[in-house]
Amino acid sequence: MYLSSMARRVLAVFTAVAMVFMYVPLLLIVRLSFNEGQTFTPKGFTLDWWDEALSADGPRDALFTSLRIALFATAIALVLGTLASFAVARYRFFGRQTISLLVVLPIALPGIVTGIALNAAFREIGLDFGILTVVVAHTTFCIVVVYNNVIARLRRLSPNLEEASADLGADGFTTFRLVTFPLLRTALVAGALLAFALSFDEIVVTTFTAGAGVETLPQWIFNNMFRPRQLPIVNVVATIVIALSVIPVWVAQRLTGDPTASR
Repeated sequence: MYLSSMARRVLAVFTAVAMVFMYVPLLLIVRLSFNEGQTFTPKGFTLDWWDEALSADGPRDALFTSLRIALFATAIALVLGTLASFAVARYRFFGRQTISLLVVLPIALPGIVTGIALNAAFREIGLDFGILTVVVAHTTFCIVVVYNNVIARLRRLSPNLEEASADLGADGFTTFRLVTFPLLRTALVAGALLAFALSFDEIVVTTFTAGAGVETLPQWIFNNMFRPRQLPIVNVVATIVIALSVIPVWVAQRLTGDPTASR
């Protein structure tokens, strides 16, 4: 599409403003993680807070808890989201569009609504709050990410390839292993990475579904950010979270992006 020089300059200015608005606060947190003081005013440079954060038990235990929950939630979401996408994309049945809407709906609901609903449901069935309830809660919205990635790829793939494989005598499992899965592999990886990042960063739903003794890294950050002595350590931990969140999102973007966009 052709754009005039004025339009290109306007778009460049708005893009720059958007980038500043989104990333200057993040860069400030990274800078404060090396701050000598215990305030939000940049002053000096030190690695002492990094040493203290990396040796502290609280953030390390919370990190392992977040990683464990995110891995379990991603694994379950990967299976359920993929199966749901195959059902909707490859078969015609009554209520198919309704099911597609219901699968996607959890990601559109406010986190506090989802958290309250799941909290009430767990209490109703008598399920003890703990790691399991958090994993189930996170899976409800992680499924959406996997589902959207896989169904988008399935809709671009012609079913003729699978039909040709069946005509050549391959059963369903063989067709999936040799034909369908290689074509879906990048979508599956991208969906899993985005689901992991979404689960790892979640705090609202976690607050309503985690039991006593369960503290994820986002919860640890929130619980300690108002304690003056802990503030520099919180900045370090937040910097680590930023790095851990950027990696899966960047990889997912590379896997699902237009291969000709960088040319």
